[in-house]
Amino acid sequence: MSCSVHADIPAGQPVAVSVNGVAIARDAIVREMQHHPAEKPIAAWQRAARALVVRELLLQRARHLGVTPEPLKDADDRRETDEEAMIRALIAREVTVPEPDEETCRRYYAQNHARFRAADIYEAAHILFAAQPSDGQAYTQARVDAEAVLATLEEDPDSFAALARAYSRCLSAAQGGNLGQITTGQTTPEFEKALMQLAPGEISTELVATRYGFHIIRLDRKHAGEVVPYEAVAGRIADYLRENVERRAHAQYVARLVSAARIEGIDLAGADALRVH
Repeated sequence: MSCSVHADIPAGQPVAVSVNGVAIARDAIVREMQHHPAEKPIAAWQRAARALVVRELLLQRARHLGVTPEPLKDADDRRETDEEAMIRALIAREVTVPEPDEETCRRYYAQNHARFRAADIYEAAHILFAAQPSDGQAYTQARVDAEAVLATLEEDPDSFAALARAYSRCLSAAQGGNLGQITTGQTTPEFEKALMQLAPGEISTELVATRYGFHIIRLDRKHAGEVVPYEAVAGRIADYLRENVERRAHAQYVARLVSAARIEGIDLAGADALRVH
């Protein structure tokens, strides 16, 4: 295989790209760029060119084997192009993807219990001293107020609800700061990290700063997430393993085509370049 690397091609003057002597039109690469966003135009151009080179390789192989296109339609009555149908038929014909068996699925489940564990649920309350870091004076005052309330709580933890109603600038103030049930990802990272470090019934001993201001947090209860039974996720595991094997098989198939082809104007090194799109 003959591949040329042109990492510094000027955006307006890309070099010619060809596959086994068949040129990939510059206009086609430019149109394809919209599907391959990148920080720099040249990177988008290269990704688009690689995608079209892979497509051309597959089409050349399909034509060589005499694959007949039989386009399918989706639920919205959208029809495949003949080329899309040819590539799909070629892959189905030449790429074998084994189905994951029960033993493989159960082994994956056993080795990845954390992935199949329901999220922990926290019942918590907080007092928010709202201030934007960009407002220096307000931010400083919010910290002073929060530290004063925190000192009061150290002496009288049972006053949390009353202090929340008096000082908190969150809608939860009306409920004494009660936030109800919270799971992972529902609060800011700083708030979540502080919450996870508390024991049930404990109030944070330090202020928790977030983009909203300063928080004093109380954890009321924690409900540990349970591991989901294998039977409930068996289908999802099989789909995941099948997709992984399918991606590798497709990449290996394209890599074999690349090794036997004469490609000019673009480098196809790297797994991402060998995916079937």
